[in-house]
Amino acid sequence: MRFQFRNRSHAVAVSLALLAGPATARADVVLDWNAIAVRTLTTQPAPGVNPFAQARFMAITQLAVFEAVNAVEGGRESHLGTVAPAPGASAEAAAIAAAHQVLVTYFSSAANLAVLDGERATSLALIPDGPAKDAGIAVGEAAALAMIASRANDGSAPLPNYLPPATLPAGAWALTPGCAGGVLFGWSGVRPFGIPNTADFILNPPPALTSELYLKDLREVQSVGAADSVQRPLDRSDVARFYASVSPSWLANLAARQMSSARGDSLADNAWALALLNMAINDSLVVSFATKYQYKLWRPVTAIRLADDDGNDKTTSDPLFTPFISTPCFPSYPSNHAAGTNSGLEVLRRVYGAAGHSLTLQHPALPLTLDYSALNQISNDVDDARVYGGIHFRFDQVEGGRLGREVATYVCKHNLRKTNGQN
Repeated sequence: MRFQFRNRSHAVAVSLALLAGPATARADVVLDWNAIAVRTLTTQPAPGVNPFAQARFMAITQLAVFEAVNAVEGGRESHLGTVAPAPGASAEAAAIAAAHQVLVTYFSSAANLAVLDGERATSLALIPDGPAKDAGIAVGEAAALAMIASRANDGSAPLPNYLPPATLPAGAWALTPGCAGGVLFGWSGVRPFGIPNTADFILNPPPALTSELYLKDLREVQSVGAADSVQRPLDRSDVARFYASVSPSWLANLAARQMSSARGDSLADNAWALALLNMAINDSLVVSFATKYQYKLWRPVTAIRLADDDGNDKTTSDPLFTPFISTPCFPSYPSNHAAGTNSGLEVLRRVYGAAGHSLTLQHPALPLTLDYSALNQISNDVDDARVYGGIHFRFDQVEGGRLGREVATYVCKHNLRKTNGQN
């Protein structure tokens, strides 16, 4: 059954198929282990790995893979500058060993080790034994350990909650239903991978509560984002539920694997592209949190319930407003999903092109599958998902998307360049 979207050139297909296994088409070991890494991060027992930690771990994993492959094949500037060249080694063995070493270092439970060690053995068994394989394993493990060491004390822990004061002005973030504090308060202090300074990318302030833009966007989310809204089409409910439970890392890496497989890119090109992709996603989310906690804008659920006290006589309060999906426990502006997803999409656009694709995003838990032919369709759906879900203003999405694209542009232009200075 398919629903035709309003003002969309694509459709949502609702099926009973679930995401089964790390990869359907086995193109090369870099793509295989990218899928294994995403699966590892997104299937941990409760409380699991939040989307922001996912982005950090994926960047570490894919940079380790890049460093290992680049040590063997050369051609691009190193991120670390400490991994010795290994010409003649097996690049495939290097990629496998690097990804495996990162994952077992951070996810060392008996269950994880059993699965990851088995997948390492299976992957390496396809490579002929000999000095090249041994050398590849050695350089892969060395690259992983160097990458892990480089991220020690990078600001990712500990992370105290933010507790807003008891008395707040209109527009200030207050605890939303189900929240004991503002989580990930210190994530803005995580050291970026590809940008020099988080502060350089922080957005301008959100619109004033008395502005026409704020009024327009408040009215939109109030109309279509309520749990009981009759203005929300079924297809927008589907995308709201879909993107409420998948992370930018899951989404962008899945799309990258499909686009690379369709084009038949080389092992080295995949290692480079996936490293850039995950650096950009991580850094965008760091900047997004820095922006959130600098401005501390209230969420729609608070804004709508307290609209009579916002200083704008054109807004109307609804004390019973409840959003369609659960509101995260941190400020509204900008949207993290918009920032992280659009950062990933900008890297994908630069590597694979903006359109002419055949992308299928099959949800790992819900009976939903989304089909896309252009990257901006994904961006549009993410924006709608958060507004129709009732948790973001439209301007949160627009500005989050701009933030993500700006960070990704910097990351692509200044990192992992060809040794002749080109990218």
